[in-house]
Amino acid sequence: MALTMPRCLILACGNTLRSDDGIGPWLAEWAEDRFRSEAGLRVLARQQWTPELAEEIAHSESVLFIDCSAESAPGLVAIIEIQPSAPTPGLATHHLGAPELLTLARELYDSLPRNALLLTVGAGSIELGEEFSEPVLDAIPRACSLLEHTILQSLRGQD
Repeated sequence: MALTMPRCLILACGNTLRSDDGIGPWLAEWAEDRFRSEAGLRVLARQQWTPELAEEIAHSESVLFIDCSAESAPGLVAIIEIQPSAPTPGLATHHLGAPELLTLARELYDSLPRNALLLTVGAGSIELGEEFSEPVLDAIPRACSLLEHTILQSLRGQD
């Protein structure tokens, strides 16, 4: 298993038909293109995070979640460390966030990545549409730079 374990797993979330909600998949595609020749990188983009992603997380050295944030100021790019959530009775699978996915990885596979980060870009609009709002368009260079730096650190084993 160690030979196939990605050094860096990117899990992006978002709906490309809901304006700024599509920034996660857009950044995932950018990273996949930018690091095309890197064997240690695995990129997955989904409309929502689901329980089966726990296995991918458990078998990765590091994971970088990417999503838009409705709570952050439009265009604000942030990256934070993520810890598993506190155990709760039952499993709600309708909406899983990064902490819940880490918890599943620990509970189902008895394994966690060495580090887990969440990169967010504050959404200006999540209305129907395929165009990003001005604040998110303005934030793309910063988000790409931070994403590139974080991936390079993960690939080099520097967390």
